[in-house]
Amino acid sequence: MNPEVLIRQAERLADDLRELTGTFARRVAGLLGEAERGTIERVHLVGDGDSHHASCAAEPAFASIGGVTCRASSAFRFSAYDSPWANRPGGGRTLVVAATASGRTPAVLTALERAAAEGALTLVVTGTAGSPVTEVAERVLLVDLPGLEPSPGVRTYQASLLGLTLIAMRLGGAEALHAEFGPLAGAVAATHRATGARAREEAGWLAGHASAVVLGSGPSHGTAMFAAAKLVESAGLLAVGQDLEEWAHVERWARPHDMPVYVLAPPGRSHAHAWAIAARARELGRHVVVVADDGDTEAAAHATFPVAGRVREELSPFLYHLFGVHLAARVTERLGRRPFQRDEAPA
Repeated sequence: MNPEVLIRQAERLADDLRELTGTFARRVAGLLGEAERGTIERVHLVGDGDSHHASCAAEPAFASIGGVTCRASSAFRFSAYDSPWANRPGGGRTLVVAATASGRTPAVLTALERAAAEGALTLVVTGTAGSPVTEVAERVLLVDLPGLEPSPGVRTYQASLLGLTLIAMRLGGAEALHAEFGPLAGAVAATHRATGARAREEAGWLAGHASAVVLGSGPSHGTAMFAAAKLVESAGLLAVGQDLEEWAHVERWARPHDMPVYVLAPPGRSHAHAWAIAARARELGRHVVVVADDGDTEAAAHATFPVAGRVREELSPFLYHLFGVHLAARVTERLGRRPFQRDEAPA
């Protein structure tokens, strides 16, 4: 598995949005009827790895667009700690949405079984028809992708994120927002093009370090975890996705002093705080790069990864993860490694 596979996956993201959003949206509409969607008041999002990152990135959309209380948890945490309280008596119904691209994640299967036992409505977002989770969940949203090749999750991550976001829009009766995915696809393509050269340059710095931190809040916290995961899976670096404010309290004390810090600063409620944290990290001697809209007035005097196109904050995860995919590919390439430590596999 060559690191270039990450770039090939990124190249397909814009077309996936253009070609599949309508299909996935029609499937969502068929899963949740008009009368039923109004009865749902609480949503639990469940998944592991990329699916958990997508759930964390989509969680704010369920609150602000879907109009429901929402909590994203890893599959084990939900089963062990949250499931007994998932369907509290009184009020509206609870919907448990599990995401798994493969459809075979054991902990997700257990989470769905626990949710059903508590009387919650269960729905799975999966890329694999006929997989084990489709036999357990009450409803199935298939987010299948044509021409998929083995790779650290990139297209599958976006497919899960898209499915979850469409569910949030359905719950809120906000199908008019589907029109925003057209311009978003163009912005994804433009960001992909703009990110390539910048990633090669930045990889030269990051390849000389053993660790890095990616920071974001709100939907960008999930994006930060995803970007960090690509660096781990592909290049074998110890990378951590962390909340902006938590970094200010804990990880800012970590050594080395020039540790790379990547700060996500999309337009929205965390924008000003992201720039403030970036400035603080730079004062501490960190190597700081901000992922920001290419028209952001704050960006002119800082090292940045440019993002082409301004979107509502709930849709920013579709754009702000691309730097991490490109950076992971180029660092892996520079270090002479292969994703998932395939370079260390016995001959």
